[in-house]
Amino acid sequence: MGEEVKRTTYNRTQQREYRRKVQVCLDVFESMLTQTRFDSERPLTGMEIECNLVDADYQPAMSNRFVLEAIADPAYQTELGAYNIEFNVPPRPLPGHTGLDLEKEVRASLNDAELKANSSGSHIVMIGILPTLMPKHLIEGWMSESTRYRALNNSISNARGEDISIDIAGPEPLSWQAPSIAPESACTSMQLHLQLDPDDFAANWNAAQALAGPQLALAANSPYFFGHRLWSETRIELFAQSTDTRSEELKRQGVRPRVWFGERWITSVVDLFGENVRYFPSLLPELSDEDPVAELAAGRAPVLSELRLHNGTVYRWNRPVYDVTDGRPHLRLENRVLPAGPSVVDMLANSAFYYGMLRTLSEAEHPVWSEMDFALAHRNFLEAAQQGMEAHLHWPGRGDVSTQRLVLDTLLPMAHEGLQRWGVDGAVRERFLGVIEGRAKAGRNGATWQVAAVTALEESGMTRPRALAEMLRRYCGHMHANEPVHTWDV
Repeated sequence: MGEEVKRTTYNRTQQREYRRKVQVCLDVFESMLTQTRFDSERPLTGMEIECNLVDADYQPAMSNRFVLEAIADPAYQTELGAYNIEFNVPPRPLPGHTGLDLEKEVRASLNDAELKANSSGSHIVMIGILPTLMPKHLIEGWMSESTRYRALNNSISNARGEDISIDIAGPEPLSWQAPSIAPESACTSMQLHLQLDPDDFAANWNAAQALAGPQLALAANSPYFFGHRLWSETRIELFAQSTDTRSEELKRQGVRPRVWFGERWITSVVDLFGENVRYFPSLLPELSDEDPVAELAAGRAPVLSELRLHNGTVYRWNRPVYDVTDGRPHLRLENRVLPAGPSVVDMLANSAFYYGMLRTLSEAEHPVWSEMDFALAHRNFLEAAQQGMEAHLHWPGRGDVSTQRLVLDTLLPMAHEGLQRWGVDGAVRERFLGVIEGRAKAGRNGATWQVAAVTALEESGMTRPRALAEMLRRYCGHMHANEPVHTWDV
């Protein structure tokens, strides 16, 4: 959910002091990169899974307060919507048979959480956008009880000065005016973390940006919003529009959006933090008592609270994260590209593909980003969000190629090689990358399954709302069976 704050509104003095403090934090961080030892000897991976809550009729259940009380596990937290919760998977190293252990642990934890959620009449669903969510659900009572969320809503609304326009093209275009950031709560994702040495960060971020298009095409799982069939991964555009602080005039002037792919390859992690500070005004100017200069001079790792909080309100699809654990600073690359679901095995397959590809691409003698214009990586990302498995993507040495051929002929061997370099056991590689291979061969991901299921149900005589609810009921059955989506019956 991000760090909690103390207030929901801020005055000009607080804004001004916060701006000064963020710059001080950035200067200290840059100094630390040359003076301080970052924790990276035993890199850890982490995962966050955002989930939706539904009632017995598979409609949104605004019950996360009661569900979290029943689960009573600090690994589960609130998210923006009262119908959302987040599961934070404890960090762990990647090598060996960790992946298979992780699959068992995640399934066991989610199954236990589901049973406890049932006590309040709710069910947990892992999906990119809840297909039964409708405008009536986001009028009132939709927001979780949190000062941070109220402050964020106030700051974005005040910065924009007008309602938020949701305009998304697709087979069934949608246009809607939102008086709050409520549509953001519809976007539920899986976030992957990788701890990195500062010297390795730029290569890994560049690799993640180049990979974002193929990654998303394979995993798209959000074709419906407010009953409209839109993009294969509608979550990408919906999230961008629902958190946009720019008026129409600022958009036309080329002011950068807070949900941002970026505009260039980088040479240092400082490039990213520096851009965040230069380009984006604060949304939550919460001040800490820490003097980061004094902390560093005393030989301690400063928390850099203002920089971290500001960084958390710039929504890069691949985001740098600075943190301090047990007095030692570390850097993480947070991958925010993927939707939640459809099943645990699908999500772990997506993560294995990502980590394997990242290792191979970041260590390549001729990096992919040296042969690809950044604008092409961005184009791939948007094409993948819109078309999913049907996307044609540009890749060096291949030109424009279908997602299926790119994955099967070029990327899967690279993912296998990368996981081998990580020291991942053969059984883990075969299980999870086998799912990716099956998905690519079948041409079916969560988005294509959802559309096929709804189409079949409507052809049998169901209305769209009934078809969406029935599709979601079947989806949940497959999800709990932990079957990979390319094997699901319609």
